[in-house]
Amino acid sequence: MFLGIEASMSEWIGRSRRGVIALAAAGFLVFTLGACATPPADPDERAAYEQTNDPLEPMNRSIFGFNMFVDAYLLQPIAQAYEQLPDLVRNGVRNLLRHLKSPVILANDLMQGEVDRAGQTMGRFMFNTFPGMGFLDLAGEASVPYHDEDFGQTLAVWGVDSGPYLMLPFLGPSTFRDTGGIVVDTYIDPVTYWGDNSSRDWAEYAGLILGVTEAIDIRSRNYRQLEDLKETSLDFYATVRSLYRQQRKSLIENRDGVDQPAPVPSMAIEDDFGAGDALSAQANLGE
Repeated sequence: MFLGIEASMSEWIGRSRRGVIALAAAGFLVFTLGACATPPADPDERAAYEQTNDPLEPMNRSIFGFNMFVDAYLLQPIAQAYEQLPDLVRNGVRNLLRHLKSPVILANDLMQGEVDRAGQTMGRFMFNTFPGMGFLDLAGEASVPYHDEDFGQTLAVWGVDSGPYLMLPFLGPSTFRDTGGIVVDTYIDPVTYWGDNSSRDWAEYAGLILGVTEAIDIRSRNYRQLEDLKETSLDFYATVRSLYRQQRKSLIENRDGVDQPAPVPSMAIEDDFGAGDALSAQANLGE
């Protein structure tokens, strides 16, 4: 993912989602050395600091501010226009995006030893490929539920600690473990390989186009809920941090085939945002 040094910067960033992840990682490496918060000397404050597990908070807040700027002046306007499209079109786009993620989900199901869930993923992929080519969720209508899975969750199942909280440019909330998961998922994504090795000029941007489209789709579906959170949060950054951790914990601990909401207002690639869950969680942040 971090190869292509000989290529120009525009070509490097254009190589699907690999370029975005590489750019985020490069920014992280540049700022990490001088961005750590100093642990407080007071025992009570020190305990709260360790519980928060956000030693890079100064850097993370700066990146969060940048992400919110991009969201306000780029992603949000596009998402509001996208919201005006017919539900049939928007649902078809979401179904296709989920369909194309099936190989990555299947791989992580198998790595977690979740044979039943792997069977669901394979069944959904085969059932939805024809005749709808992924635009129709025929499997969902047949009561075969969708679930998301990534290598960050797989690492958690394997017993790897989440590590410190991390805010990534463009990609949003993460942790050291989940950031490593993003890298692995990008490498095993067939869409990425197809784009990088296709003879079509536009194909190398396929992964990036899919990622941006998914971010727009999610942002459009969560617009009102996110605005409510912004207005009611005393510290929106802390709210996002807490909700992200709760959502990830739920996904890791409740691997029961249920499509979990993702109460995280960010530019990260997540699924639908549950306003009720988020607002009730905000009342119990404890941060």
